[in-house]
Amino acid sequence: MAWLLLVLAGLMEVAWAIGLKYTDGFRRITVTIPTLLAILLSMYLLAVAARTIPIGTAYPIWTGIGAVGTALMGMYVLGESRDPLRFVCIGLIVAGIAGLKFFGERGDL
Repeated sequence: MAWLLLVLAGLMEVAWAIGLKYTDGFRRITVTIPTLLAILLSMYLLAVAARTIPIGTAYPIWTGIGAVGTALMGMYVLGESRDPLRFVCIGLIVAGIAGLKFFGERGDL
């Protein structure tokens, strides 16, 4: 259950990061309120997941989900660059997330 909450926290991070683009510096209240709620929900879900998952694993995975999701949404929703090297960099982030999960569960060698 903690891993599901962590993934949901990461997805909420994507939501608030994209929401920031539309808040116009927090001047558009109709976008600002949902964005702030997404921030709070993201943090809350991360905190709950971190009860079970070590914070050294949970936090980087949370930020990785947010970084990858926001980069992809930026490309496909906001029309940002789709340079192939950006996808290579995203792949490196995903590899790091997988490594943290794998080595976090193995414990000390």
